[in-house]
Amino acid sequence: MSRQMMLGNRMVGDGHPAYIIAEIGINHNGELEIAKQMIDAAVHAGADAVKFQKRTPEVATPPEQQKQMRETPWGYITYLDYRYKVEFNEEQYREIDRHCAEKGISWLVSVWDEPSVAFMEKFETPAYKIPSASLTDHNLVRCARSTGKPLILSSGMSTMDQIRKGVAIAGEENLVLMHCTSTYPCEPDELNLRMVETLRREFPALPIGYSGHEVGLVPSAIAVALGACMVERHLTLDRAMWGSDQAASVEPGGFERLVKYIRVTEASLGDGVKKVYESEKSSLKKLRRVNDDGE
Repeated sequence: MSRQMMLGNRMVGDGHPAYIIAEIGINHNGELEIAKQMIDAAVHAGADAVKFQKRTPEVATPPEQQKQMRETPWGYITYLDYRYKVEFNEEQYREIDRHCAEKGISWLVSVWDEPSVAFMEKFETPAYKIPSASLTDHNLVRCARSTGKPLILSSGMSTMDQIRKGVAIAGEENLVLMHCTSTYPCEPDELNLRMVETLRREFPALPIGYSGHEVGLVPSAIAVALGACMVERHLTLDRAMWGSDQAASVEPGGFERLVKYIRVTEASLGDGVKKVYESEKSSLKKLRRVNDDGE
C-alpha cells in the first residue's frame, strides 16, 4: 500500500513536499482580526494550511475544571467562561473561510467533541485533526471518520498500545499519524524525534507527521529528514501575548525561516545513489592526481 494520500488539492506522503500546517489554535485569543493577521503571516511564510481548534465548551471542558477560576484578559472568570471567549461562532468562521479562500490557503480544525464535528460539516475543510487529548475518545474518532474526510491523528500523551488502538478505530485509509510530545514548550530531550522512524516501521502504510512544541526551528527540519511528511507548528504574532500556547509558538519571521529550513532539508536529502555531479567535474579535473588504475 502506498504511504501517501490526497489532502485537499495536495498529495501528502513519501515522495512529496512536506505539508506544513501553521497552527493558529487559540492564539488569536478570540479576536477575528488577529486570526486574519495570522493567516496572512502563514501565507507569507509559505505554509500549506492554517489550523484552528473547535470545541463545544460545555462538552469538551471536564466538569471538575468548568468552575475553576483564572485570570484572563477578560477578568477573573471561570475556565468555562474563558473557553467561550476564545471560541469563534459560525459567522466568524465564515469570514475565516472567505479570507483563506481570498489568500489561497487551506484551513482546517482540530475537533474536540462530536458537536464540533457537526458544526464543522458546514464548511468544506480538507480534513479533521483529532488532537492528542482525544486520541482515546473512540466515539469522536468514529464520528469524524463518518464524515468521509481524511483524518490527522495526533499521538501526544499516549502509549504505543493507545496509538495502535486509535489507528485501528480510525482505519488506515486517508489517515496521517502525527508524532507529538504534548508539553508546551517541550525540552529537546523529550522531543524523541526518532519516534518518527518508529511509527514509520509500525505503520508502513501511513504517512507519518510531526507536531512540534519545541522552542526553536531545527528539530522540525530534522523530523522531515527522519521521514515526517507533515509538520505542524504553532504560530503567533508575538510570543509575549497572553495565552497558554504562546511560549511554544513561532513568530512570523521564524515561521518563514522554518518553511525554508524544511524545503532546504528536503532538497538536501537526495536519492541516496552516489554520482559525480556536473558541478564537481571541474574540481575533479583540477584536483585529482591519481586515476582509477592507481587507486
